[in-house]
Amino acid sequence: PQLVVSVPAVANCSSCCCPPECVCIWTDWIDVSYPNSSDRNSGDYETFENILRNDSSWFCAKAENISCRAKKFPHVPIADLGQIVECNVNTGLICNNRDQVIGGIVPMPVCLNYEISVCCTPNIPECITSTTASTTAAPPSSATSTVSFPLVSTTAPTPTPSQPPGSTTAATMPPSSTISSTISSTLGTTTTVPA
Repeated sequence: PQLVVSVPAVANCSSCCCPPECVCIWTDWIDVSYPNSSDRNSGDYETFENILRNDSSWFCAKAENISCRAKKFPHVPIADLGQIVECNVNTGLICNNRDQVIGGIVPMPVCLNYEISVCCTPNIPECITSTTASTTAAPPSSATSTVSFPLVSTTAPTPTPSQPPGSTTAATMPPSSTISSTISSTLGTTTTVPA
């Protein structure tokens, strides 16, 4: 039988053997739209489409996460502002004046001016094809994956004259195809080692 081992990327390995760093990178705060307070059909639209329209060099291979804040109240959570705002990792920020009511931090039924920061996957083919779509604006998961599988039977480590104490645990492993398919579905480099 064979044992498949997942080997994590090492920061100091040579470039020929390392998988690319696919950790998303946060942009600076972006503000390309300003709400028109005299127009109920206006609002603040910090959408990816508007950002690209404003700066044709802006590129985000894949938005993994997004952070939104009011420009004049950067330390106040959006939920505490009393405004109806959509902060979405797939589109950006949308605030419509017509959705606002008097109350909250501003006594006017118009959108505040917002800004966003986006955590973008690097524009590297290996990173773009290996990521999966995010469905929430939760922080990105860590880059470390843990794979576990049940042992069929085990025996306690027993020191022998040829083995130092505590160095071995005998175990019967599930078929190698089970281990291979489990580990292959995780992130990282996969190496096959004879058992």
